[in-house]
Amino acid sequence: MNLPFVKRRKFFSQADEQKIIDAIKAAEKNTSGEIRVHIEPTCNGHPYERALEVFGQLAMHKTAQRNGVLFYLATADHKFTVFGDKGINEKVPFGFWDGVKDVMQTRFREGDFVGGLSEAILMAGEQLKTHFPYQSGDKNELSDEISQG
Repeated sequence: MNLPFVKRRKFFSQADEQKIIDAIKAAEKNTSGEIRVHIEPTCNGHPYERALEVFGQLAMHKTAQRNGVLFYLATADHKFTVFGDKGINEKVPFGFWDGVKDVMQTRFREGDFVGGLSEAILMAGEQLKTHFPYQSGDKNELSDEISQG
């Protein structure tokens, strides 16, 4: 049976996406760390496992200092997680990522998805700046664009 073509509705408007990208750029401005956002409608299974898979697909493990952070959202399933690579995970305080997710969850429940995600990105950026400050010659190793699944 042929199904009619249905254009997938984007979760964020173009203006909202730009606000999130601006938050990524601001967070990465003073660090060698890398931040990505990946959005897809559904997540079969646990979001952490899917984030790990997406992290690999986006080649985020290939950063020089293993300091990439992925914000993963499955919008229709109302699931999300934050996944940090080995380098940053060894540096952040215990429970840091849970605190970031708590901020996101609070803002998401208020309907402020852009604000919650942007605030969480800036929080991650502060830790990246503390532990992986920008060095002369650092380059942006990964795209700042939001990836879609």
